[in-house]
Amino acid sequence: MESPRPIQKLSTAFETVIIVTMQLVLMLMIAIAVFELLKLIYLGIRSGIFGFGHPTIPEVITVGDLQRILQRAFGGVLLVLLGLELLDTLRSYFNEHRIRLEIILVVAVIAVGRHIILLDFERLDGMTLVGIGVLVIALTGGYYLVKRSSNERPGPDSRC
Repeated sequence: MESPRPIQKLSTAFETVIIVTMQLVLMLMIAIAVFELLKLIYLGIRSGIFGFGHPTIPEVITVGDLQRILQRAFGGVLLVLLGLELLDTLRSYFNEHRIRLEIILVVAVIAVGRHIILLDFERLDGMTLVGIGVLVIALTGGYYLVKRSSNERPGPDSRC
């Protein structure tokens, strides 16, 4: 077996530095996002958004009020999950030197799910809802097919 050429070594080192840098950037961004999300929740509770804070700030009176608050909170949580999945994508690429379609589809499903949670369905037209539904079915169907095909492949120990 011949040894790698200097340009291949340089390329591998460059790739490693870039991936590690992107992982560090993502970890920092995720930590900041979690901190900001917790701060927003704390400030919301403190300001009376849930009805036990300052008396001049309106409390949650209707289900619509609660729904808007929870939509924003769930959207924030899914945004953090999206960052974690992207970090997993980089980790997988770093370890296996290939991009796993399964992880990309999971990231896409989370991103679309986050977008759906934040939508105001009362103001959307029917075609937009149909398009969103088709997108969700396509992504989850693709994920199902990728998982199914990876489970059907014979392992290294199996004999054909």
